[in-house]
This record gives sequence, C-alpha cells and structure tokens, in this order.
Amino acid sequence: MKQKELKALPKTELENKRAELYKELMKENAQIAIGTLPKNPGKIRLTKKTIARINTLLAEADKKA
Repeated sequence: MKQKELKALPKTELENKRAELYKELMKENAQIAIGTLPKNPGKIRLTKKTIARINTLLAEADKKA
C-alpha cells in the first residue's frame, strides 16, 4: 500500500493491517524455509516495507497523542 492510503486509515485499521501482513510474511518465510520457491519473491520485500510504514505511522500517532 502507498503512504497516502495508509495515512487515511484509522489507527485500529492500521493495527489490523499490520497483523494481517505479519501473518502473510510468516507464511512466505515458511515456504522459503521448507525449500519451495515463492510465487512472487518481490512480495516479501514489499510486505516488509509496508509493515515498516505502518509502524512509522503508529509511532507518529503515539507522539502526537
């Protein structure tokens, strides 16, 4: 997701999205661990970046509050 899309979401939705992305990342990492190639290797990197963006937005929201 893009930064603008993430900024528009409320805090609870950001937390839910982050949890969903963590689960997705764990599935992808499990596939790699057992030796199968992921369908889209770039998706792992994108997922990690999106999680980092969400963490940054949540940290900024905590500073403002």
